[in-house]
Amino acid sequence: MAPFRSPPRSLAWRLILGAGLWIAAALVAGGLLLSALFQDYVERSFDARLIVLLESLVAVSEIDADGALRLTRPVAEPRFDQAYSGWYWQISAGEEILLQSRSLWDQALPPGEAPSDAVARSDGRGPAGQALRLVGRTIRLPGADRGLHYQVAADRAEIAGEVRAFNAALAWSLGGLGLGLLAAVFVQVRYGLRPLRRIGAGIAAIRSGRAARLEGDFPAEIRPLSDELNILLDHNAAVVERARAHVSNLAHALKTPLSVLTNEADAATGPLAAAVLRQVAVMRRQVDHYLARARTAATSEILGARTEVLPVIGDLHRTLARMYPGRTIRVDAPAAAGPGGPGLQFRGERQDLEEMLGNLLDNACKWGRSRIRLTVARDGGHLTFVVEDDGPGLDDDQRAAVFDRGRRLDETVPGSGLGLAIVRDIAELYDGRIALERSSLGGLRAVLTLPAADAAPTGGG
Repeated sequence: MAPFRSPPRSLAWRLILGAGLWIAAALVAGGLLLSALFQDYVERSFDARLIVLLESLVAVSEIDADGALRLTRPVAEPRFDQAYSGWYWQISAGEEILLQSRSLWDQALPPGEAPSDAVARSDGRGPAGQALRLVGRTIRLPGADRGLHYQVAADRAEIAGEVRAFNAALAWSLGGLGLGLLAAVFVQVRYGLRPLRRIGAGIAAIRSGRAARLEGDFPAEIRPLSDELNILLDHNAAVVERARAHVSNLAHALKTPLSVLTNEADAATGPLAAAVLRQVAVMRRQVDHYLARARTAATSEILGARTEVLPVIGDLHRTLARMYPGRTIRVDAPAAAGPGGPGLQFRGERQDLEEMLGNLLDNACKWGRSRIRLTVARDGGHLTFVVEDDGPGLDDDQRAAVFDRGRRLDETVPGSGLGLAIVRDIAELYDGRIALERSSLGGLRAVLTLPAADAAPTGGG
């Protein structure tokens, strides 16, 4: 699986961020609630322990025959005997302290009163400044002439320690749970958005020519999108096909009257016939040019168009070898790149590639004396075609002039004079370009750069 890289504005990032915020808010709220519940539980348990000790203190106290208060046995808590241990007990009557634990030493608990048989809970400060939890109760013992106030106190640090330990464990647990939930959300988002990535890959395959339609079994929520995209592709293909038919009909409709005018002018004599022939020739060149441009404009926008380069070159080589038997045409192409081989695919229509290379090679054969050289190479996402000849070549002004529509530098050479202009226009429709230079063979060097298509998949799983 490819590494997950999501920009901040991506759908995956929004889903993960939104889920992360909700998870964090829920865990924080849950953690605070659990911490409060645990603290309440610890405090109630602590109070219950103090009440048990208070009742034990009441159980071991009595009034002797002299009317004095005494304990029949010590209270079962060793910390009551350790000075300032934080655990204390005290028995008082009003402001008079009757008995107290050794842990109080020379100090005393704050006196307090509580209704008979009712346990009072409070907080206070101990002898060493500890925060104390106190429980008290007023009891009238048999033989006593007044009520005695019993108090038991313990350091709240034990409560804080237990709560602190619980909160630490809770924080680690909820943190681990949060990370686990985020990981689960990450996996869920990756799995849930996989159909969208498949659609993106399918569209890229269509654009590069490796597929004609969007194929695959998509979820019910995504299937309408894939169906609409396929309908759009079919509609685009139908529109292009209709445009081609209209272009063909227009070519036939225009060329037939031009042929009639040419034949009539040939049969006549005089200045008018000569003028008609010249203007018909100009019209024929303009028609050829704009019909070629219209056809290419329609086909260059087709998604998925791709053409193997070497078969086109092979067909052109055989045709031109028969047309120009005195010319030697040499083709230099990567040895490993044959039909279906890696790299030499043009991202466009075959007939457009044939039009461009055919015009360049035909022009080289017309002007070259004996040698024609075609070099093909791929550089990244572009294909470069270099056509050279050993003819007279062109100077700088002539190289610029040959791209003028309808302008011919030499009327003695057959042709419409639009070959290079058509090549340039078709190349520009594919975001390509053509440049004319001086060749090492002595003649013209035409460099045509066109977009390359990705290699077709080899199949397999």
